[in-house]
Amino acid sequence: MVSSRESGGPEHVAIIPDGNRRWARGRGLKLLQGYSVGIDKIIDVGLWAKMLGVKTLSVWALSTENLVGRSRHEINLLFRLYTKAVYDSKILKMLSDNHARVNVIGNLSLLPEKLRKGLLMLQEKTSRYNDLSINLLVGYGGKDDLTFALKRLCASSISQKNINSKTIESMLMTANVPDVDLIIRTSGEKRLSGLLPWQSNYSELYFSKKYWPDFNRKDLKRAIDTYKKRERRFGR
Repeated sequence: MVSSRESGGPEHVAIIPDGNRRWARGRGLKLLQGYSVGIDKIIDVGLWAKMLGVKTLSVWALSTENLVGRSRHEINLLFRLYTKAVYDSKILKMLSDNHARVNVIGNLSLLPEKLRKGLLMLQEKTSRYNDLSINLLVGYGGKDDLTFALKRLCASSISQKNINSKTIESMLMTANVPDVDLIIRTSGEKRLSGLLPWQSNYSELYFSKKYWPDFNRKDLKRAIDTYKKRERRFGR
């Protein structure tokens, strides 16, 4: 495998879009406004990423930890905003115009029925596009993904001698997600919080001090340019 200097920019970028609540509080705005701007930013960043040569973008939209650790008011607010977004014809047109495919990954049983159906509808209506893949991680957790794979493996008829890394990978909910080249986290926090543990083994990390709603195209380009300057050794 060649270094990033030989191969150019990252093909797969994963983002932890952190800081919506702090952004809203710092401006004296309601929580709804912070999350609303943050959700709109997901599509913008996807299109910027495509223009910068990215083929796959994974965005952590809602974690299983969020569902457990945040107030019911806040979670219901997020559910309403995501539901509004997935049924928005302008967003579907934007995705279609840019030949961007949406893949929904996570435990969708944790979501309200209308949101679940809307996400699957968006996935189905964009399934024929190949210029950009946007993986929306919704109701997703890294440990849950590994637990899901282990349960599937235990329920299978595969003998122990035939189990290898490819076998385990095939059992993940993220089985079709390629390895991540670059992980970006906003808001100044410097942790991965369990994002795509199987695919992030040799990911390059970039931490932006900006809150997610303030993250712009120049910030994305700066992260990608930083990635291009790094030499990836993959354990060599």
